[in-house]
Amino acid sequence: MELLPLSLIGWLSIVLSASALALGAWLIAGMHLQGEAMRQYLAAHVLDDLMLFGIWILGFAAGVGLLLQKPWSRWALELFCWVLIVLVLMSSYSRLRVAPPPRGRVFLGHLLFLIPILAFCAAAIATLRSESTLRVLAG
Repeated sequence: MELLPLSLIGWLSIVLSASALALGAWLIAGMHLQGEAMRQYLAAHVLDDLMLFGIWILGFAAGVGLLLQKPWSRWALELFCWVLIVLVLMSSYSRLRVAPPPRGRVFLGHLLFLIPILAFCAAAIATLRSESTLRVLAG
């Protein structure tokens, strides 16, 4: 039983990944233009930024591969979803931890952000593991 159509999963991962890549490039370019202190900060965190860009590129490539029904797209997209789940949970936890009390509004804002991402990733993983997906992507 498929929870989501494969084409929807492919397109959503492409749009989400392309949006994240564009936003990341825009933010880095803007930070680079803010002066020497910001450029030093970017230089100190270049590995972090490269890892994030690599993860989003993996999501983009996996979405394209899924639309083209490539067998490798199944494991690539599942890996992308698991990494995305871990990243958004860790990011939310660290932001909630440093938020000043009361944290109710911050917590609610994070829930509104997390729920759609976690729901999409869970549905995508379940769909990617289904028998019908295995038949489609078997070639």
